[in-house]
Amino acid sequence: MAKSSIPHVALFIETSRSHGRGLLNGIRQFITEKEEWSVFVMTRSLDSQIPEWISRWKGDGILSRTTSQEMADAITASGIPTIELRSTKLQHSFPFLGIDNRAMGRMVAEHFLERGIRHFGVYEIGIEVYFEQRRDNYVQTVKDAGYDVSVFSAPEDSEVPREWEKHQEQMVKWVRGLPKPVGIMACTDQLGFWLLDACDRAGISVPDEVAVVGVENDDILCMMARPPLSSVAFNSTRIGYEAAALLSRLMKGEPAPQEPFLINPLGIVTRQSSDVVAVDDPELALALRFIRENACKGIQVTDILNAVPMSRTALERQMKAAIGRSPKGEIIRTQLERAKELLASTDLSLSQISQRIGFRHSQHFSTIFKEKIGETPGAYRAKMH
Repeated sequence: MAKSSIPHVALFIETSRSHGRGLLNGIRQFITEKEEWSVFVMTRSLDSQIPEWISRWKGDGILSRTTSQEMADAITASGIPTIELRSTKLQHSFPFLGIDNRAMGRMVAEHFLERGIRHFGVYEIGIEVYFEQRRDNYVQTVKDAGYDVSVFSAPEDSEVPREWEKHQEQMVKWVRGLPKPVGIMACTDQLGFWLLDACDRAGISVPDEVAVVGVENDDILCMMARPPLSSVAFNSTRIGYEAAALLSRLMKGEPAPQEPFLINPLGIVTRQSSDVVAVDDPELALALRFIRENACKGIQVTDILNAVPMSRTALERQMKAAIGRSPKGEIIRTQLERAKELLASTDLSLSQISQRIGFRHSQHFSTIFKEKIGETPGAYRAKMH
């Protein structure tokens, strides 16, 4: 330990991205709630160099988003307990704590499947292991459901300024050639932004012909896109908190874990780019949209029938054929998806959440949640926080 009784900790975490800022917020929460640290932090980009003084520093701990082998080697040489917060192919022995990238690929595929989409694409960039994990699990989930995936690759970062227009022209051609309607996962929000630009250039309607979901949920970038980009939200604050807690244990002499500590994403923030119901029958599409817009008001199947000119038998049969669920099942699924968002991102009581999603009694909500999700609302919240 350092001479001071207060641990001295360096944070090599970018401040230019929403995920990095979320990590810092979680670390701040840990310091505020649990123990005082003397912290070195400065504004950084993802590719900022490590300070040269690291080789002489007599600190106690490091939390790092390591971006180069040179940086990994310098931190290793310092001998200081370190937690790695960036999944990487670099050679080092730091314990890793971060987002479960495989889970988010599955999440995006299920998001499209639930909306009746049966054609799929992925806009990938293969320069990092975590991009590959997102892509591979998305592709596997789609294939497990019985469908194929068309893959389009982004250029290396160094080639983007020089090849931008050429790349967009190639992507326009790719998107035009895909069967419609199609759901496309972009492995980052930046790629999602570029994909929506290509759709606009091609005169392709989003989300009716092409539905798009990005990854990271960078609010400014997602809302700047045309139309606003749906995206997978990381649980960045919890990752930062858990990383600080783990570093605290390492600084007290506990052994480092041998396996990565992976935390699930919060979920998909649905914006206009993927807010689509991809079924051929316009009345069924209207029924599904009615459910998604009103499920949390506590509607019943009779309310759907009052809004859509279909018989109950036809509605049940066609919905089951299109999405594999009954109207009542789709109402409950939509309610529980909203409940999961509220459990993960708020401190609302179970009673308040049950009211917000259209359940009259919190006990009934808890029973249905455990039946459908496989764990109690309280257990789900504890897992996500």
